Amino acid sequence: MRQLLTAWNLCALLFLSLAFFLYSHSHPSPSPMAQESSKSIYDFTVKDIHGNDVNLNQYTGKVLLIVNVASQCGLTQTNYKELNVLYKKYKDQGLEILAFPCNQFAGQEPGNKEEIREVVCTKFKAEFPIFDKVEVNGKNAAPLYKYLKDQKGGIFGDGIKWNFTKFLVSKDGKVVERYAPTTSPLKIEKDIQNLLQSS
Repeated sequence: MRQLLTAWNLCALLFLSLAFFLYSHSHPSPSPMAQESSKSIYDFTVKDIHGNDVNLNQYTGKVLLIVNVASQCGLTQTNYKELNVLYKKYKDQGLEILAFPCNQFAGQEPGNKEEIREVVCTKFKAEFPIFDKVEVNGKNAAPLYKYLKDQKGGIFGDGIKWNFTKFLVSKDGKVVERYAPTTSPLKIEKDIQNLLQSS
């Protein structure tokens, strides 16, 4: 009799576990992460280097390369040079490069808006859009960068590791790739071409 009751209890336990499993999968509760990932890059508004609001939905249908930049970094010269090459080559095909100055890495972007604009546009002759200085890590990180990191984490945690981390965004607003600061812009040219050619 005791064995029969034990077997019955086991069957009842298995049945309840199965019922709970089926219910939880047919009635999933939305988690904060799921809600966050449903947000689109086009929902964000940022400020340009002049302090004007820019709604990113104006870039719908474009391939975007989003970069945190700095004027006094060892990577600055090469990155600006190659970003200019990519922009001139592909802007008419639908590429936009969005540069966000950031002073969080060894204080290598210390200037104010006017100083940054002067360096970027005069010294490095950048023609792509330059935005207002932002923080990319920590509690004061720009909402756009929180979103980018949530969509594409890094190898050793999600935090931005250094200047010139790059995010590649497809025409439909999906963050498809993240590149390390040491990845030169021309090394991702093929990925940009593939996204430009996709329908």
